[in-house]
Amino acid sequence: MTDNLDLAASAQELADNAPAGSVSRAAASSVAITLATTRDTIHARNTLDGLAPAEVRQAALDLFERLVTR
Repeated sequence: MTDNLDLAASAQELADNAPAGSVSRAAASSVAITLATTRDTIHARNTLDGLAPAEVRQAALDLFERLVTR
C-alpha cells in the first residue's frame, strides 16, 4: 500500500505538469496538499469533500480515486 506522502508526491507531479490556471492544476495541487497534511486516505477523502468550487472538487475527487486505486 502506498502512503499519503507517496500519493501526495504523485499528485504534486501532476500539478507541476498541468497548465497554469487550469482546473487540473488546481485539483492536483489540492489533492497533493490534502494528502500531505492528513493522517490517512480516509481522512484525505473526507477533507476533499469540502473543496470549492464544485468543478475543482469533482476533478480532485476523480484524481484522488485514480491515485489510490493504482
